[in-house]
Amino acid sequence: MVGRKWLVALVVVLGMAVTAPQAMAKQDILFGGASITGVYYQVALQLSNMMNKHAADKYNYIGRPTGGSVFNINAIDRGAFDFAVAQSDRNWQGFNGAADWEGKPVKGLRSVFSMHPETVLLVTRKDTGIKTVMDMKGKRINIGNPGSGQRGNAEDVLRIYGLDFNKDFSAEALQQAEASRALVDQKVDAFFFTVGNPSAAVEEPAQSVELDIVPINSDGIKDFVAKHPYYIMTKIPAGTYKGVDKDVETYAVTATVISNDSVSEEVVYDMVKTVFENLDELKASHAAFRNLNPKEMLQGLSAPLHPGAIKYYKEKGWM
Repeated sequence: MVGRKWLVALVVVLGMAVTAPQAMAKQDILFGGASITGVYYQVALQLSNMMNKHAADKYNYIGRPTGGSVFNINAIDRGAFDFAVAQSDRNWQGFNGAADWEGKPVKGLRSVFSMHPETVLLVTRKDTGIKTVMDMKGKRINIGNPGSGQRGNAEDVLRIYGLDFNKDFSAEALQQAEASRALVDQKVDAFFFTVGNPSAAVEEPAQSVELDIVPINSDGIKDFVAKHPYYIMTKIPAGTYKGVDKDVETYAVTATVISNDSVSEEVVYDMVKTVFENLDELKASHAAFRNLNPKEMLQGLSAPLHPGAIKYYKEKGWM
């Protein structure tokens, strides 16, 4: 009888040894952002922090810096990331097979929700004499690294204004952290940057040199925005950045959290539910998020919604 009790106890212990690690296992979730000085990285980082706080029993989220929207969409397509951040225009282009994905649509691309508006900035020093986009002629301008959303926006602006970066000025293709330093060091005269405001990539150089932000608001730009529903005209309010004491008109895209249709409905549902049930916490985590609200976070989604997101939005009666 004692032997039987010992045997039962041994089986129970062995069973616990087999099942316990499985019960404790967490699913690693990779979340792609962008440059560490930009707000996209903060989206990946803060959402990952939120999930690791509120869903630590199920997931281990890891926010990664990346090369930007194009890189992220391609990584999502390969399954290298579970979630990432992309500009609304790039999200549309990826799903529909346009621009960098001409003839090769990323049909598995899915939207989850929108974040903050991302303004297209042209930042310069006040000593360069650059007051309009056309004043860039003969200057040294950073147009962004290949594969980034800001590079695509810069190229659109140049095309609309009739400028050629191979002929009209000296073009650089720096990552944003390098571009901000280069502006202070007078290695470039201006840089394009598509970002939520305020951004450290603009705030930091503004502490060292006098900055200006150039309006991007020609009739051509306004016509361009009117033809593309994932763009909006907007203004950067005076005082957002040190030394910029007037409103600056430009256009914007929407930062979109994206995924792949191969990511499980449960994973996406859990993330969406956690975010919206703790939205005040997210809004307090970064200045660019302070105006987030559920209604606007379901707008500007230029690829189809992921089923996990749809499930939560239907539960809430939002769709």
